[in-house]
Amino acid sequence: MPGKLIMDTAQQSAVIKRLMKLFNQQSDCYHRLIGVLEKQQGYIRTGSEESILAHVSLGEQIITEIFSIQKSIDPLEAMCPAVTSLADEITAIKAVLDALNNRALAQSEQNKTLLSQCMTAIRSEINVLATNPLAISAKRSLYAQAAVPSLIDIKG
Repeated sequence: MPGKLIMDTAQQSAVIKRLMKLFNQQSDCYHRLIGVLEKQQGYIRTGSEESILAHVSLGEQIITEIFSIQKSIDPLEAMCPAVTSLADEITAIKAVLDALNNRALAQSEQNKTLLSQCMTAIRSEINVLATNPLAISAKRSLYAQAAVPSLIDIKG
């Protein structure tokens, strides 16, 4: 068949072994990402801006790593024979990876909602301060009410 890659048993075994290794790496990445997102949620609750930013950066690095691994997985999956003794295991691993992905997305959505609530609270606090008469009068200097000289006596 034109376009079909024919592999012997040793090559098929090597491809499947590499595919399983990549699935495990991707699974580890998802577990790390979920851990980072859970820690980030705690930092959002405490208001630690530097820690939130650090965890956002770390999360982005892990997501990049997940996509990089996926780019290696896709061609290997295409190379795998359609009928293998590991087809059920590969399907199960992919189901686990999908579940981890959904868990990471759900945690990310929770963090986004929590961060949005914190931002709303901060905006509300800013509006209260902006309309507070004590805060407004504190902005005025004692010298703000002093007359500004309009003529200067240079003969003195």
